[in-house]
Amino acid sequence: MRRKTFDVIASSVGLLLTVLLLVAGGFLWWAYTFTNNQVEDQLVAQKIVFPAAGSESLTSLPPADQAEISKYAGQTMSDGAQAKAYADHYIAVHLDRIAGGKTYSEVSAASLADPANQELAGQKAALFQGETLRGMLLNAYAFWQLGQIAMYSAIVCWIGAIVMLILAILGFIHTRRTPEDRELLPRQKSGSDTEAPARA
Repeated sequence: MRRKTFDVIASSVGLLLTVLLLVAGGFLWWAYTFTNNQVEDQLVAQKIVFPAAGSESLTSLPPADQAEISKYAGQTMSDGAQAKAYADHYIAVHLDRIAGGKTYSEVSAASLADPANQELAGQKAALFQGETLRGMLLNAYAFWQLGQIAMYSAIVCWIGAIVMLILAILGFIHTRRTPEDRELLPRQKSGSDTEAPARA
């Protein structure tokens, strides 16, 4: 195969990959913006506000949880990172205190066995509401995290597209400088070829 032909084919493939990477990056960026906007709209609509700095709601938390919640003190929840922090370091702490660490399913079973127990009924309702809200916030975090992955993937695709475009352009430049008769893999001369002139 002629070297020039190979360069044209390789450079053309590079241009095709550039287009594919640009398109893939566009779709991934769309996925990021859609997911991010949906999560933000839904969270902001809930009007969940983090405890203010120095408030009893914040200072009563264990040190590790207090440190996480303090990052967003006084803010209105609007993204997945905040949703995860609120779910794991605020709601979960309060749920753990309701029935000595028992889950909704455990308290519900106990309440069914003792329907007249109003304390169990109250714990059951509180745990159901808390665990439901926590689950919803963690789902929001999961979708938000997928959006973040899509964003970084889009950026990688666009960087790859730029690299491929540069390589394709360099390939076409090299094609113009390559002689028409140059082979991709020059044929090695055999021993008989080198000895022929001597015999003549």
